[in-house]
Formats: sequence, structure tokens, C-alpha cells
Amino acid sequence: MIPHVTNEIKEFVLSPALDENGAEADFVLVEIGGTVGDIEGLPFFEAIRQLGQELPRGNSCFVHLTLLPFIKTAGEMKTKPTQHSVKELRSIGIQPDILLCRCEQPIPTEEKRKIGQFCNVRSSAVIQAMDSSSIYTVPLDYHEQGLDREVLDVFGMGDAPEPNLSRWKSIGETLANPDGEVTIAVVGKYTVLKDAYKSLIEALSHGGVANRVKVNLDWVESETFENQDGAAASRLEGVHGILVPGGFGERGSEGKILAAEFARVRNVPYFGICFGMQMAVIEALRNVGGLAGASSTEFGPAAEPVVGLMTEWTQGNQRVERREGDDLGGTMRLGAYEAMLTPGSKIAEIYGSTDIFERHRHRYEVNIGYRDRMEAAGLKLTGCSPDGVLPEIVEREDHPWFVGVQFHPELKSRPFAPHPLFASFIAAAKEQSRLV
Repeated sequence: MIPHVTNEIKEFVLSPALDENGAEADFVLVEIGGTVGDIEGLPFFEAIRQLGQELPRGNSCFVHLTLLPFIKTAGEMKTKPTQHSVKELRSIGIQPDILLCRCEQPIPTEEKRKIGQFCNVRSSAVIQAMDSSSIYTVPLDYHEQGLDREVLDVFGMGDAPEPNLSRWKSIGETLANPDGEVTIAVVGKYTVLKDAYKSLIEALSHGGVANRVKVNLDWVESETFENQDGAAASRLEGVHGILVPGGFGERGSEGKILAAEFARVRNVPYFGICFGMQMAVIEALRNVGGLAGASSTEFGPAAEPVVGLMTEWTQGNQRVERREGDDLGGTMRLGAYEAMLTPGSKIAEIYGSTDIFERHRHRYEVNIGYRDRMEAAGLKLTGCSPDGVLPEIVEREDHPWFVGVQFHPELKSRPFAPHPLFASFIAAAKEQSRLV
């Protein structure tokens, strides 16, 4: 174990944690991922072990997440995996204060007592973490099990007032008893592995909470549209909104273009994110603007390079330059960038502002040189970088809700503060559900 590594980890953990207003946080939650005993995690376990000794008593709390499998054929809950996991943790010098036990069935009182006795924790600190109907009801479940009280006891704050969980209860009530349902088709290329769209899934859920509706996701592999005429129309019939998320590479791109065409022609709410915006632009220029050769240079040489590799952009006060053939990671436009919105546009109305900052992760960009052709095809450019060089947002004025954005708004959405684009998109889908 190299001391410099553990020192760096400790220094990072102890660095000031600031909230969005710049105030320092009262508590810092540090997650050490992986499994106890994995070689990759040893420096991190050693670092927090040292922190537990270096911080004043009552200033640290170790919570250990374990598994309590239930053997259905035997009708029995097994505590040995938890006991063994705690034994491994204690062997490297960490005694957990609280055990958070993942389980499918309620933990019997006797089993709690047994776990506490053999893992050297109070039975009240053995917290049942059963499967929950939604991630947003987990705080309520943990409160019911007494996790917050146990944590406060470790910190010597047992006289703290009861927490205000009204916002969590409101979300739980909305999820359990929505006013209606909408179906959103997510037309992507990684739909087999839905975790690839985890932020997107949660942002759509936030939009549903904002509109008191349940959001059902219909996962569509975009390649399936490319092999059969009319497949897109048949598959997307009856959905209340279409979302085409980000992605890289040519595979499935034609299917996404067909999804954008269906949304445009059938007046179905369309939300294109990053790659999804680019495909909407290509669709408009091909099918409305008369540019049959419209494509992206990401797919190879293009007769009409509507989408191309970015060569330069502004980052803060500096000009960033990249060229074809540069290291791919170096060409990525990453992080928060400013965008200026057209006053009076739908997007400015949604944001309630004409100056926004959003997070980016892309290396190809819509070609500003095609702006006039795009707008002649009905696709208005209503958001640009401050220098007017990089298109950020497109929308159709002749459509109930058709928006494409180059950035990733899902990364800024929160359950108590749904991103305005997702709230507006789900509101449009809710209206569409009344028309279908």
C-alpha cells in the first residue's frame, strides 16, 4: 500500500463539499464501491479506516451494505453472507456502525438479533433494505426502518427533530396514484442495456412527476426500422411521444431518421438529444429541404455534410482547436457550456430565459452553414453558442412539440426540480394521449 495514494484519497474526502449556493455541507456521504476484499478497493478501505481514527470521535459513521439471500425452496433467510462480509471488513480494521441489509423478504426479529450479535452491532442498527416499488420511495422506507435515527445516534445527535419528508411523500403519492399514463418510445441503439440510458430514464420519471402522470417507456431498437418498409409507422403507432437519445456511429442512424420523420409527419411530440437532434436535422433537409445527400461525416464522406466534426469552439475565455485525426478523446466537447436562445421561441418559453448553461458530451455538430436551408425546411435554429458558431437547439414552429438539443439536459434533472425540457415534453405527451 503506497501512503501517497491513501493520503490523496483522504485529502479528497476532506476537501470542502459545497452546495449549489457555495455553502459548505454539514454531512459528506462517501461511497466505496465494489466488494470487500477486492484488490482494487484496498487503498480506499485503508484510507477510510485511517480517517475513522484521525477524525474526532462521533465525526464518522461506517455503514456497510450487505446481502441477505432468501432461499425459496427452504423458506429460509441466510445470514452467513452478511456475517462473512463483516468479518472481511473487520479484518482490515473497519467495524461497521450500521448494517444495511438488502433483502427480498422482511427480516425476522430473531434474525436481526443473530446478525447483530455475530457482527458486533446493535440489533436496531441492522436495517432492513427490502426491494422498493421506486427509488424515490426508498428514503421513506429507510426512515420507517430507523436508518436516520441510527446515523444520528452515531454522531451524538439523538435529540434531532423529526425530518420533513413531505416532498418525498408527495413524489411517492404521485408515483403510486398518477392522474394518467403516457407512453414514450425511446428509439435508440443500446436498448438491450437499459443502464446506458439510466439518467434519461430518471429524467423522464421526473417529467412524469411534474405532470402527475406515469411514464411508460417503449424501448425500440432503431435498426429494426431499417429492414422493412413501414416498420417505423407500424411500431410507433399509438405512442404519445418519441425520444431519440444520444449515441455514436452509423449503426441504427437511418432508423432514428425514420423515427424523426414519423414524429414530424404525424405531429407526435419529438425530443432529440445530441445525436437525436442531428438525425432530426438530416431528416428535415433530406425529406423537406430536397438535399438527398444530407448526412454526417461521422458516417464517412458526405455529399452534403450537414453534421461534421467540430474543429474549434470557445471554452471560457480560450479558443479550443481540434482537427481530424486528433486523439478521439481530445476532440470531445465536454462539460457545461453557455447557449443563447431566440427571444419568443418555444425553447425560451420553456426555460423562461434566453441565457442557459447545459452539459455537453459530443464531437460532431450541426453545420451552421446549412442554417438557411434548415429554416426553409421548417426547422428553426433557436439556440446557439454565444459566438453564433455552434447550433445548440432546433425546433419546429408548425408542430405541437418538436425540439432537438445538442446537449444532455437529463444530467441536470432532479426529482424535486425536473428539467424544464422533460417537464414540457411529458406535458406535450400528456396532451397527445388525449388525442390518440
